[in-house]
Amino acid sequence: MAYISQRGAYWRAEIRRRGYKPVYWTFGTKQQAQQWARRVEGEMDSAAYLDRSESERTTLREALERYRRDIVPEKRHPYQENRRIDRWVRHDLAYRTLASLRGADFAKHRDERRSAGRAENTIRLELQIISHLFEIARKEWGMEGLLNPLDNIRKPTGSQARDRRLQPGEFEKLRGFLSDSGNRWAAPAFELAIETSLRQGALFSIRWEWLDVENRMIRFPPGARGAANKGVPAAIPLSRRALTIFRTLAAIGEGADKRLARSQYGPPDVSFAELRGNVFGTTTNAVICAWKRAVKKASIEDPELNTLRWHDLRHEAASRLFEKGLHPLEVASITGHRSMQMLKRYTHLKPESLLEKLG
Repeated sequence: MAYISQRGAYWRAEIRRRGYKPVYWTFGTKQQAQQWARRVEGEMDSAAYLDRSESERTTLREALERYRRDIVPEKRHPYQENRRIDRWVRHDLAYRTLASLRGADFAKHRDERRSAGRAENTIRLELQIISHLFEIARKEWGMEGLLNPLDNIRKPTGSQARDRRLQPGEFEKLRGFLSDSGNRWAAPAFELAIETSLRQGALFSIRWEWLDVENRMIRFPPGARGAANKGVPAAIPLSRRALTIFRTLAAIGEGADKRLARSQYGPPDVSFAELRGNVFGTTTNAVICAWKRAVKKASIEDPELNTLRWHDLRHEAASRLFEKGLHPLEVASITGHRSMQMLKRYTHLKPESLLEKLG
């Protein structure tokens, strides 16, 4: 039977039962203490009791800091996760205990972020980290009785699928602005993004020793291929235009006279035995800044067109491969898409390109 005693202005309820760790809690009134004791003893009698003391003592802020310390270092993008955690620890909900948080609290946060104009995918990722925290707490931190409040609310649908492609004249206009930007690597990077279909991270990580000029390939070592849905194929075939761009990059770098030489493969080519290090002699951020300025200068007058993003170049690349007549499996072997559904999302064929096939 529960032992209830008064301590100053508060009432303390304590339950000791064989097979269970002693349980106690403090309440403002004797009635609250008695109600809690009856509920806990009933759960113990029916073998349905789960210790909630840990979740009733741990605040969301404390749980987030533990999540940052134990879970975030194992993730692929810890910087982004830490940014989201920093945002949550400044939130009013961070002072609440895990057991006191309800779905309505996070539904209110969702609606407030929408009213502030945040993207649906941004809100989804912010809620996802809290949902994962509750699952980790329940499965690994000894809080088996903790319910996940995110299971009870409608989640944002995520980002909308984009179908933006380069319009007639945009390629030439953007390449011209990038060539005049002062960043010598910006224009070649723009063209290579379309020729190789590589994502931004993979494109700017290419090293000279990965290039196989004789066989017109980029061969990514195992440690550079990535994982899950963000990986790249072990080898990507290069178009003749892509090889020309790599020659341009070699000429841009220091010692251009040594980098351009007649190689063992016959025609004048890049002497890759002498080239070590990254293909781009600049930072990703520098190229993207030049890209954003160029897009702004090449402002599109059509209000129905979305602003062009760097990742849209991957859509452009996949679509061009189909327009060249490649089979879907051949395209997937270049783009690295692991499902036809995702490949379809990245492909936006122009109706004009189908006229010749229709006859």
